[in-house]
Amino acid sequence: MPVNRAVEPHTLLGWLRRHRRAVFAVAAALLLLQMAVAMVSTAVEQTPTIDEPVYVGTAAVYVQQHDLRFNPEHPPLGKLVIGAGLLFAHPHLDPGFTGDQTELGRHVLYESGNDPWRVMLWARLPVIVLTLLFGLVVLSFTRELAGRTGALVALALYAFSPDVIAHGSLATLDVPATGFLLTSVWLVWRARRRPWLHLPLSATALGATVATKMSMLPAVPLVLLLAVVSVWHAGRSDAGAEPDRDTRARRARLLGTGAAAAAAMAVVAVAVVWATYLAVDPRLRWTEPPDLPAVHGLRAFVIDHLPVPKPYRDGMRYQFGFENTTWQGFLFGRLYQGSLWYYLPAALLVKTPLGMTALWAAGSLALLRVRRLRPAVPYLLVPPVLLLASAMTGSRDLGVRYALFMPVFLAVAAGCAVVARGRGPERAEPGRRPGPGWAGIPRRLRSEWAGVATAGLVLFVAVSSLLTYPYYLTYSNEAFGGPSRTYQQLHDSNVDWGQDLGRLADRLKARYPHEKVWLVYKGAGVPSAYGIDATDPRTVPAARVHGLLAVSDTWIDKADARLKALLGTSVRIDEVGHSITLFRRP
Repeated sequence: MPVNRAVEPHTLLGWLRRHRRAVFAVAAALLLLQMAVAMVSTAVEQTPTIDEPVYVGTAAVYVQQHDLRFNPEHPPLGKLVIGAGLLFAHPHLDPGFTGDQTELGRHVLYESGNDPWRVMLWARLPVIVLTLLFGLVVLSFTRELAGRTGALVALALYAFSPDVIAHGSLATLDVPATGFLLTSVWLVWRARRRPWLHLPLSATALGATVATKMSMLPAVPLVLLLAVVSVWHAGRSDAGAEPDRDTRARRARLLGTGAAAAAAMAVVAVAVVWATYLAVDPRLRWTEPPDLPAVHGLRAFVIDHLPVPKPYRDGMRYQFGFENTTWQGFLFGRLYQGSLWYYLPAALLVKTPLGMTALWAAGSLALLRVRRLRPAVPYLLVPPVLLLASAMTGSRDLGVRYALFMPVFLAVAAGCAVVARGRGPERAEPGRRPGPGWAGIPRRLRSEWAGVATAGLVLFVAVSSLLTYPYYLTYSNEAFGGPSRTYQQLHDSNVDWGQDLGRLADRLKARYPHEKVWLVYKGAGVPSAYGIDATDPRTVPAARVHGLLAVSDTWIDKADARLKALLGTSVRIDEVGHSITLFRRP
């Protein structure tokens, strides 16, 4: 009987090899497509999180009134990105509005005749587009280090990361700031070959980073130092193998050139910051707010001498004021005042898929062990470690969004794990038989096993991520019980950020129509705008509270004595989005 060779495995593999570029492009496109679907469908369903109305209201003021007075604690660029979407939504804004930035967000979304669903979707879409574009940076960076296979591994981890999907689908600043930083570092890496082409682009991306979030400022000196390293490497490569050119004078010139390039990058980055403020208000009108926190000592000296606009410096004062505030935190079932230095590593342990954690470790080990990858260590591992160390000293234990650079940078590092497949001696030493360990296994077999393990871990991450759809914000990995149990470990923007008010409205209409509803809600949304007629049970005597009691999970653990008494005499009957619990009180 004739054999159909068209279906033989080796023939299929041959076809894949012959069309590997097309296969690579299709695979990357499919990964980004699923990420886009996940983010857009999530954005359509979620009501505004706590921070979003402030950014949306400020963006509307930027676009329509060209005024910098709102939300000075964050630079303008991220809000200008959000404002790009508002150009299509055309939200109405009362030019005579007076109030603070929280009231501004409420006014734009709920008090001006705008459709809050439509406004929020258009505000979120530009961030979604940026998140997808940063996925291409992850892909390109990793491809240069680890080839096409490693690039697809990195992109898969990025595209299936619950944290990146969750925050990439919101009109917030965390993903844009992180993505701009990764882009800057990638371009500095590329400057090792063509410095004068890539360093200006890297400087622009660096300026965009700090023009989006001030928490990224600690990365600036590191990126500038990496620029010196890249110029040095490029100069040494140009010298070739001629030993007489590698003199002390030449090394001094290379260092001087690198320092000059870094200084020029700093100038460009500062110019980008100035440009973002001038894009909002070309006249740069600014009145120092009366509630501006006082900053003293070294911090005040640094602020006063930074060559950035006055509103940027005043925004830094607000940030330092926040750091001097005592916040409430929640970790592993414990409610506490202040901050814990290990909060972010612990929160990342809960919120990161288990397979992703394993690949982060494998990729980082490969970067350290594989000789040709070691030069990338300061570019890929040092920035997230530095920023994590900086964030761990902060006073706000409010969510892993303060460490969103970890899944982004370490996705690239994880892609390098494929380079280490099959490393090790192929044969035993002369005169010795191969032992039973890893070194005694043929290299090809080791490579195949490592490839299967990598593919298995990526698949584990994908399944874990897909199963949490569309509740990405509440994700926790299987070791901590999954999304339905995250509230037992963490709170605030890790779980309950106000995103499920619309889902609560749908649940009440479908299952509990015409019932009296009592609501204790943590969020910025207005319940009545979504058809929820509810009363806060804390505003009336406990004897009057009967019927359906809906409580945001954060308030359950942060409840005062009055709310605790109400919950203690109620029965849990339902939950919404893993962030709101429904009780019945007889």
